[in-house]
Amino acid sequence: MNPMDTLTTLFSHHLWANLSLLESCATLTPEQLDAKIPGSFGTIAETWQHIVTSEKSYFSRISTGQPYRHPQDAPPLTFAEMGDWLRATGSGLIEWSSKVQAGDTVEIDWDGTPRDVPKAILFTQVINHATEHREQIKAIMTEIGIEPPDLQGWEYFDKLG
Repeated sequence: MNPMDTLTTLFSHHLWANLSLLESCATLTPEQLDAKIPGSFGTIAETWQHIVTSEKSYFSRISTGQPYRHPQDAPPLTFAEMGDWLRATGSGLIEWSSKVQAGDTVEIDWDGTPRDVPKAILFTQVINHATEHREQIKAIMTEIGIEPPDLQGWEYFDKLG
């Protein structure tokens, strides 16, 4: 298997998992979206805003070298907007995963100190960050009595047919 096929599969699963869980959460009531449990980032709604804006910033750094800064006073994204953003960043990550070379870096302000960070680390962060927060959302859903979708690679493989 070509390594690019592997990365395409990894980031295609990532996009599918994000959209599958987002679709499931779009049916929740406002009270359910405000649910949270200890050890999680925040409420389901807050966690989604965080996932989406963080992914947009990670992708911006990979593709342009610059972070995306979401305005502090911006209203929360709607589920439709979050889906659009995730489709755009997810497709962009799939495309860029074959463009980035091992030595490609981006300068990041690391607690006031500029550091060159390999773009491969940003790709790693994209996957780990979203996976961690998706699992937090799924745990909250389970806690409030809602069956979350199965987002495992096996389920993705079955969906591929």
